[in-house]
Amino acid sequence: MGAARKILASAIACLGLWAPVMAADTPGKPMPEANEQLVEKGREIYFARCSFCHGLLGDGEGPAAKYLDPRPRDFTLGTFKFRTTQSGELPTNEDLFRTVSRGLTGTAMQAFDSDLIKNGLSEDERWAVIAYIKTFAQEFEDPELDPVKTGKVVSLPANRAPFNDETVAKGKAVFEKAKCWSCHGKLGRGDGNKEFRKDDWGFPIRIRNVTHPWKIKAGSEVEDIYMRFSTGISGTPMPSFVKSLNEEDRWNLANYIKSLQHTLTSHQALKANLVAGALPEAPGDEAWNAAEPMDMRLTGQVIAAPRWQNPSVEMVTVRALFNDTEIAFKLTWDDPFKDVTHDPSKEFDTVELAKVGGFSSYVETNGMIPRALETFRDSIAMQFAVKPPQGTKKPHFYRGSSSDQVHLWVWKADLAEAGKRGTEEGNARGWKQPIKVQGEDNQQITGKATWDQGRWSVVMKRPLKTGDKNDVQFTKGVFIPMSLNAWDGSNGEHGLIMSLSTWHYVVLEAATPMSVYIYAILAFLIMGALGIWLMRKAENEAEETT
Repeated sequence: MGAARKILASAIACLGLWAPVMAADTPGKPMPEANEQLVEKGREIYFARCSFCHGLLGDGEGPAAKYLDPRPRDFTLGTFKFRTTQSGELPTNEDLFRTVSRGLTGTAMQAFDSDLIKNGLSEDERWAVIAYIKTFAQEFEDPELDPVKTGKVVSLPANRAPFNDETVAKGKAVFEKAKCWSCHGKLGRGDGNKEFRKDDWGFPIRIRNVTHPWKIKAGSEVEDIYMRFSTGISGTPMPSFVKSLNEEDRWNLANYIKSLQHTLTSHQALKANLVAGALPEAPGDEAWNAAEPMDMRLTGQVIAAPRWQNPSVEMVTVRALFNDTEIAFKLTWDDPFKDVTHDPSKEFDTVELAKVGGFSSYVETNGMIPRALETFRDSIAMQFAVKPPQGTKKPHFYRGSSSDQVHLWVWKADLAEAGKRGTEEGNARGWKQPIKVQGEDNQQITGKATWDQGRWSVVMKRPLKTGDKNDVQFTKGVFIPMSLNAWDGSNGEHGLIMSLSTWHYVVLEAATPMSVYIYAILAFLIMGALGIWLMRKAENEAEETT
C-alpha cells in the first residue's frame, strides 16, 4: 500500500495537478514514551530538517522564516492552529503527527510522511521529532493542560449527514445566518473584509478563499472543515463555533464549504471555439458559456531578483472564441480587492534588490514589499511565442530570450478605470530588459473588464492576422504556446514581483478534412477484405488437411 501511495503522489507531482494529500493521518501506534533517547533522536532530526524554518530555539526564527508566508510556527508559545481540541487548548499527539505527516497545503510546511516523499521520515522518526518539539513549550509538561486527560478533545459527529443537495442547502443557510460571509465573502472568495487583519503575532493576513481547496491548509475534506469550525484556528481571527452552532449545523456548513471548492481542469491545450458572427466583448456575455475553460496554475516568479515567494494569483481560468477575422480571450481569476490605482514612486528598484539577494517577503522588518491598498494596480498579461512552433522548441516562459522574443498582451486596471485603453501590446527578449511597448499604430487589442465579489473577468480581442512581424499570428489547427503573468496590487506586486505560469497551448479548432473520413472508410474496407481473405485461406487449409 505504501508503494502505491508513493507512485500516485509522484504522478500527481509530475503532472502538476492538485489533489488532497493522502498521508497516514492515523499513526500505526501511539506515541512512545518521551525518554531521553527519543528526545535526543528527535533533536538531531529537528536540527537537520526543521530548524531552517522554525529556528534552532523553536521560536519560528529560522534563516528562511522571513521569506515565508505564513511565518513558521513559534513552538515556544504553545499555540497551535490545527487541532482536534477545544479552542485555546494544546494539540494532541495525534494532531501533531497529522501535521508533520501530511504537511499544510498552501504553506511552506511540507509533508514528511516517507510513504509520500522520497526524503521523508519514518513513523518512528516523526514521533521522535514530535517528542523534541514538545520540549519547546512548558505547557506540554503540565498534566492539567493535557487535552486528552481533561476531556477537551473534539470528536466528529456520530451521525454524519451525506454530502448532497439537501445538506448543502442547509449549510448555505447556516453560512448566511452565522454571517460567515462578512469575512469570507458571499461566494467564499475571501472578499468579505475590505481591510487587512493581523494574526496574534502581528503579521497581516488575508481571509481564506475557501473555493481554492489547495489553499485550505489543514485539509479540504468535509471532516477537516468541520474540525476548523469546531476548534477554531488559534492565533487568528477564525473562532470556534461550538457554542453558537450545534453539530448538525457545523456538519452541514462543512458540506456547503466543500460544495464551493473549484475542481481544476487537467488539460494544457485550450481549444478556441469557432463562432459565427461578432465575438463577445463583455465578460458577462452568455456566449462565453459555450467556450471550453482551461485552468492555468501560476506560481511566484523566483527565477530572478526580486524572487517572489508569496504570490496571490495562483490560478486563472481562460476561454477563447474566434470567427473568420478575430480571436477573443476571457481570463477570470480571484482577487479580494479591486486595485485600480498605481503609484510609480513606490515601485522597487530590482537592481538594488538583486544586490542583497532574493528578498521578497512583506513580513521582513524593513517592510520591503508591504501589503497595502491604493498603491499598485491589478494587472494580467498573456504571453505568446512570436515564431511558429518548431517541434517542441519554445522560448523561455519567463519573457523569452534575445534570440526568441515573445509577444505580450497586457491589461492594466488603472488604465481601464481611468477610461483609457486598458491594454498594451509589447514584446520582450528576456527578463533583463523591460517590455518594449509597440507603437500606437500597432496597438490592435481591445479589452473590457469587470470586478465582482472578489473576481476579475477580462476580455481581450484582436484580429487573427496582423501585418506586424513582432505579433503572434493565429492559424487554425496550429498549437500556439501561451503563458500568463499576473499582478495583485494590494499584495505589493508590480514589475517582476508577480506570479507566472509555464507554457500551455491554444489551438483554433479546424474542420476535419474530408480526406480523413475517406481514409477511414478505405482503411475499414481494406481491413474487412483482409479479414475475409484470411478467414477463407484458413478454411481452405483446413479442408486440404482433412
